[in-house]
Amino acid sequence: MNSKTKDNENSNGTIVPKSEHEICKVHYGIGFGIIAGFIDIIPMMIQKLTWDANLSAFSMWVVIGFILSISELKMKGFLKGIIISFLILLPTAILIAWKEPISLFPITMMTLILGGLLGYFVDKFGNNKK
Repeated sequence: MNSKTKDNENSNGTIVPKSEHEICKVHYGIGFGIIAGFIDIIPMMIQKLTWDANLSAFSMWVVIGFILSISELKMKGFLKGIIISFLILLPTAILIAWKEPISLFPITMMTLILGGLLGYFVDKFGNNKK
């Protein structure tokens, strides 16, 4: 049996296949990504930004949560969240900077805060073996 399919014992003494643990972590990543997405679009909705911008921001956070949950980078969760968030934001940030460079400041701040928090929570809750 290789390390990818090796069973793990959780805190209750129950044997949980590693693949089930990884699925659980993905659920946490997507769930926390959805929460981050809602937090990010609340100010956007207050500003009455277009729905395409809201959907773009929301889906970005869901994708970031998923990628954080499957990432094998060996670093603290909050740092991994920040790095992955900015890497995913980069292509969109170039387009935004071309037309509205001043709007990059709030986007950068939200990405820094939400990326760090998302990475922290996915790492904290996703790594608990149930």
